[in-house]
Amino acid sequence: MSRPRHFSMLREFQLADWFTLANAFCGTGAIFAAMRFLQDGVVRDLMIGMALIPLAFVFDALDGRIARWRQVASTLGRELDSLADVISFGVAPAALAYACGLQGGWDWIVLSYFVGCGVSRLARYNVTAEQLSGDEGKVKYFEGTPIPTSLLLVVVLAAAAWQGRIGDAVWFGQWQLGPWQLHPLVLMFAVSGTLMISKTLRIPKP
Repeated sequence: MSRPRHFSMLREFQLADWFTLANAFCGTGAIFAAMRFLQDGVVRDLMIGMALIPLAFVFDALDGRIARWRQVASTLGRELDSLADVISFGVAPAALAYACGLQGGWDWIVLSYFVGCGVSRLARYNVTAEQLSGDEGKVKYFEGTPIPTSLLLVVVLAAAAWQGRIGDAVWFGQWQLGPWQLHPLVLMFAVSGTLMISKTLRIPKP
């Protein structure tokens, strides 16, 4: 008697893939925490969400190390890694920033630009990974900053939240530009996104 078909995909997962899913789990939890903070206003929920991003970073680092240790790499694993990174280091930081008070019309555009850059960065990496690989079959450098560097943005947001500088008290205040508001703090997301899609910036890959 054959096993149910829904178990077939699980059998294809390698050990590293489960760490990748843990990465995505943390990112999803951070988004829910941001939503919970917006609903109840409990700063602890926001801080928990921010703490999940460094944990996602740990899982993201471990899945690559485990894959290399076991000498197992697959297209499925690479795609899983990219999708998890979009959640944990793209959408989740943007959601946390919004929860911190970066909610002006221009802020929405900048945060959406940041996520779009992250998605584009990962898509480009997946497409060009084989071209960038050397004789050893390993990518030697990143074009643009890797999307997990958005962890630094979350650290800044966590420091602001710890000091109570969120919402109306967010660092650097707000500007009224035409019909919408812009919080200057959101510009760090614009810089981060632009660096991710840069083709001139090359960073050695460990």
